[in-house]
Amino acid sequence: MNTKTFGIAMLSLFISQYCLPQNGLPVPDTAHYIIRDDVLIRTKDGGTLSAVVVRKKGADKRLPTALFFSIYSNLERSLYEATYAADHGYIGMVADTRGKRLSPDIIEPYEREAKDVNTVIDWIVQQPWSDGRVGMYGGSYSGFVQWAATKYPNPALKTIVPYVAAIPGQGLPMENNVFLTANYQWAFYVTDNKYTEDTLYKENDRWRSMRNNWWESGAAYNKIDSIDGTPNPWLQKWLAHPDYDAYWQSMVPYKEEFARINIPVLTITGYYDDGQVSALEYLRQHYKYNPRANHYLIIGPYDHFGAQRGGEPELRGYHVDPVALISTREITFQWFDYILKSGKKPVLLRDKINFEVMGANVWKHAPAMDKMESSTLRLYLYTPGKGKEYGLSTVKSEKPRFIRQTVDLADRNTFHNDYYPDPIIKTAIDTNGLVFISQPFDNLASVSGMLRGILKAKINKKDMDIGMVLYELKPNGEYFQLSYYLGRASYARDMSRRRLLTPGNWETIPVERSRVFSKQLERGSRLVMVLDIDKNPFAQINYGTGKDVSLETIKDAGAPLKIEWSTDSFIELGISR
Repeated sequence: MNTKTFGIAMLSLFISQYCLPQNGLPVPDTAHYIIRDDVLIRTKDGGTLSAVVVRKKGADKRLPTALFFSIYSNLERSLYEATYAADHGYIGMVADTRGKRLSPDIIEPYEREAKDVNTVIDWIVQQPWSDGRVGMYGGSYSGFVQWAATKYPNPALKTIVPYVAAIPGQGLPMENNVFLTANYQWAFYVTDNKYTEDTLYKENDRWRSMRNNWWESGAAYNKIDSIDGTPNPWLQKWLAHPDYDAYWQSMVPYKEEFARINIPVLTITGYYDDGQVSALEYLRQHYKYNPRANHYLIIGPYDHFGAQRGGEPELRGYHVDPVALISTREITFQWFDYILKSGKKPVLLRDKINFEVMGANVWKHAPAMDKMESSTLRLYLYTPGKGKEYGLSTVKSEKPRFIRQTVDLADRNTFHNDYYPDPIIKTAIDTNGLVFISQPFDNLASVSGMLRGILKAKINKKDMDIGMVLYELKPNGEYFQLSYYLGRASYARDMSRRRLLTPGNWETIPVERSRVFSKQLERGSRLVMVLDIDKNPFAQINYGTGKDVSLETIKDAGAPLKIEWSTDSFIELGISR
């Protein structure tokens, strides 16, 4: 399995974006700016928030405020952000999460933002320099905070521009109800001091050893901090909520609460953004409960950090199309001007869904996520017989056939589900899963959207964690990774309530909340889908007993997991030929 794991990649992005000293960022001068870096804002429940406010000298009228709210406290970065906003005709403000920088309170990630950010907005509109309007922007945690603010709609908040926005409980620390070891050290990183614990965060050897020692030991997942030797109380608190329950639901809008969100929204994310599942879940839920939502999307070949900048010429071995390289920051303030100053709409926003087609060097525009391509391609699992290559067929088998797979969950010599797209282009795929290959495409075709479908399976246990990876197999033998999915079967229908499988019964398992992508397929290319069970050091191991997975140990493995996949199973993709 590729050792460039989800966790290491994501941590480096957080560090480089928010946490390391921002060498080279210009510090604003007091000759041209009115700077307050010691603002303290009191909350109704007695808490304190700190903030930076920068105004351009000479501004003789009230202005709208561009608000950036972050847990990654860094005064130099905050001054830079606020100054950039001031230079673009706004009051620039960066607020710190409760407990950070000048706040004397304890740090409680995720739990206070929905109300605290509205306290900051209420404070802003009371200031003599405010025109009573606020726009928010920023990525990752800052993206989450913007959506948290909309849980209790504030009339002064006129728009949000969330990049790669996180949803607590849906992206990290768990994805589709599977807890990941990826960002294990993040809680220490943001709670150990008033700024960020950079040294600890970058102790990659320590975290790699912890992860591998836990894997080898077969211990329960809730013992992983004991293996490290340092208690992780935040992890333990999160593990107590394996459902997407009221704890997680209290942090961002949930279901009908999205119907109340009527402000314009611009979401920005990337095909290879580790947090894409969260970023696009906000969009899907917003349109589900508010079909008339004024919500735009920009998505292209970016990772978590790249989406916040507008891309890089090369991404994990893939030479990015030149047209995909944009400036996220410029588009953000063009959007603010459009919404708050009656300016022109950013030229890229020709429709609600704006996406770059990898390999075609063009942007496409669609009115909805399910309209990214002109038609739908449904591909069924196919087996021609024993010992033959498994296929993806546009024709459903007249009579279901069954593909058998066995996974020994107690085995520690074999990994299953190598899904992380680094590098994006490979000469071979290292997998112990089942490989399904389509017929070659006779002509150019673009394939876009979410990897989704229905799996029909029978197993000898009560649960399993499923992994799926989608590739383009080019005529030259290269594999180009397009999308992947990771999810727990017992939560596939409802993330808030677990429904165990019945051993020996046929189960229908919907596949959703995977990675959205868009790619022009070469003539002669095939689609390859790898279907597997998730069993590796990078996530908790689901032994299938039906108990809380965090409490299961290798002693619960029992007999190997035996699966029969039905050829009634299929995947669906959007396609234009």
